[in-house]
Amino acid sequence: MNRTEYDVAIVGGGIVGLATALSLLDARPRLSVAVIEKGAAVALHQSSHNSGVVHSGIYYRPGSFRARLGVEGAALMEAFCTQHALPFERCGKVIVATEDAEVPRLEELFRRGTENGVPGLELVDAARLRALEPAARGVAAIWSPNTAMTDFGVVARTMAQLFQERGGELLLERKVTAIEEGPHSLTLRSDAGAVTARFLVNCAGLYADRLARAAGELPEIRIVPFRGEYYRVLPPRNDHVNGAIYPVPDPAFPFLGVHFTRTVHGELEVGPNAVFAFAREGYTWTSVHVPELIDSLSFPGVWRMAGKHWKIALTETVRSLNKGSFVNSARKLVPGVRPEDLERHVTGVRAQAMRPDGSLVDDFVFLKGTRALHVLNAPSPAATASLAIGRHIVVEVAKLGFGQN
Repeated sequence: MNRTEYDVAIVGGGIVGLATALSLLDARPRLSVAVIEKGAAVALHQSSHNSGVVHSGIYYRPGSFRARLGVEGAALMEAFCTQHALPFERCGKVIVATEDAEVPRLEELFRRGTENGVPGLELVDAARLRALEPAARGVAAIWSPNTAMTDFGVVARTMAQLFQERGGELLLERKVTAIEEGPHSLTLRSDAGAVTARFLVNCAGLYADRLARAAGELPEIRIVPFRGEYYRVLPPRNDHVNGAIYPVPDPAFPFLGVHFTRTVHGELEVGPNAVFAFAREGYTWTSVHVPELIDSLSFPGVWRMAGKHWKIALTETVRSLNKGSFVNSARKLVPGVRPEDLERHVTGVRAQAMRPDGSLVDDFVFLKGTRALHVLNAPSPAATASLAIGRHIVVEVAKLGFGQN
């Protein structure tokens, strides 16, 4: 029977929560640590609904958490996969400027990546791009030879197994509904009973802001869910891409745009788009959770963002509903792709933190309370950076005083 008192409770059984749990036990093997997950298994959402790209760290503002922890985390992820014989394939990636107007943005990305310490980056011309990815078309590109692929769902489940082998406890099907702070501990209540802990780490992903509010915090930002839909390229046309082909991202929007990625399972995926979801776990147009939808629509930031970016939102919606529009976006990078080559594939939901002014938070956000640390924003490259995020959280939790045991 599981105990009910712990040194540290981590809410959220995704890859960030599990990496944090392992990092805590690495740093303090005698700690009692529980991972509390509302689902029937770990890694059911963002951790397993993604492209599997181990990002090298090109996109992110130098000095930001995403830049620093992303580069560090990519190296740690490769070492972890190697140590535990998990799938890891260094496939390389090109970021393609399809027209001359995109070249200055491409050059700025190259500068960022270089400043972030991403190894092996090259600016290449159209001829070199054609040699690297014969199916791609563009006027210039960044070549990132160290970009890799893995299966983050498999990685997360391995982390869960190692955590339990080291004495950690995984408490499944426990949705935390209330948090009460006492003089020396926190009580986390759920319909499966109460758990007390000296410290809380909130890695609840799509529900991280709600859990922070339950703990008495008043975060300014709100998690707004965006659905991303992928297609799969059918054989025999799925061998036309060697690694990953990305567009130059729009600086006004934090999503990377429709791109091609080859998975470690031999598939070629195209996507994702980015559409407003009607539930925090809304994987389809018909997935509607009325209270959550009302919560999103009552947040001023949603309307302010819609006012600023309605054209982009309309384009993304059309791409979701119309396969031809999606194919046209993909053809900007790979002109030879045809509608009959594609079938609908996986869908993910991104937990995106938004400010009241409608701007999207572009970095990881950590909020410290008296006895808690809340991970309020962990978008891509959070899976890549998960082990580095875990180490960072351990340092921050130590500052809250969990002791030397």
